[in-house]
Amino acid sequence: MVRVESLASSGLDAIPSEYVRPECERDHLGDALEEVKKAEKGPQIPIIDLKGFDEESSDDIKRIKCIESVKIAAKEWGVMHITNHGISQELIEKVRAVGKGFFDLPMEMKEQYANDQSEGKIQGYGSKLANNSCGKLEWEDYFFHLIFPSDKVDMSIWPKQPSEYIEVMQEFARQLRVVVSKMLAILSLGLGLKDEGKVETELGGMEDLLLQMKINYYPKCPQPDLAVGVEAHTDVSALSFILHNNVPGLQVFYDDKWVSAQLVPDSIIVHVGDALEILSNGMYKSVLHRGLVNKEKVRISWAVFCEPPKDKILLRPLQELLTNEKPAKFTPRTFAQHLQRKLFKKTTEDFTPEM
Repeated sequence: MVRVESLASSGLDAIPSEYVRPECERDHLGDALEEVKKAEKGPQIPIIDLKGFDEESSDDIKRIKCIESVKIAAKEWGVMHITNHGISQELIEKVRAVGKGFFDLPMEMKEQYANDQSEGKIQGYGSKLANNSCGKLEWEDYFFHLIFPSDKVDMSIWPKQPSEYIEVMQEFARQLRVVVSKMLAILSLGLGLKDEGKVETELGGMEDLLLQMKINYYPKCPQPDLAVGVEAHTDVSALSFILHNNVPGLQVFYDDKWVSAQLVPDSIIVHVGDALEILSNGMYKSVLHRGLVNKEKVRISWAVFCEPPKDKILLRPLQELLTNEKPAKFTPRTFAQHLQRKLFKKTTEDFTPEM
């Protein structure tokens, strides 16, 4: 398979036809560096300071305000920037360094970690196959692996280079898992549930909720108005946590328009995914989003998907949220069944998970 990095470094002036998106997908499609400037005066993804939820440093008023802010962002946008999340900037910089370090390796070294999607081996180094409805490819390479719980992690897949990669990612996984629990607690309380651990328990709890890391590498693109790094989709996860290398590219679909995400210092982007939309019976919104590319800068993002176990639990609206006036909007399904039934079928015309 030809890697996008190899294509980009070959000096081509035009992208191959298999990367050219259909005309119907080109609304607000353009160079990410230009699109983010255009979006400065428009609606902005909410910024939530999680310090207000910290019981040791907050009174009840600040805590309630934080819960309400997260609730509104999850309902109206399905995405937010979180600050004061508890992960040090030093560790985040290390995560960025080892991720970039892997993609800076010679191609033959990266290929030693190549996955084999045809055999169902999705962990490792890869590029997107054309398994979507339009048959087009995405302008990205990636590295994908499970990072938590530690007893389910296959360390043989993790990069041996850079030498600090394993230690840094293990520590990041441990610290991010704390943030995951905090966000799920806030979102539980936002649903009016008395038990702040309810949503996390329904998703598998500490033992079974999986954190899947995907490092996305978007090379420079000579025609960013025709390509996407990642096509429009919603995440199948409950929540997704996103870091990036301070190069813009994320667009979210809000109020019938594509909105480019601004760069917010020291923040982590959080997406609501399908699993949480189902549990909340549609109260929280699984956000439709895509990734743009640009001509000048390589973009790298680190996405961590919080996923329930594939077959161990049933995803369905929480009973506490259902009434005669508000019946269940979604039929029960395992996470594996949801994956099979969905597979990136969401478009701007259809952004409600399948019934």
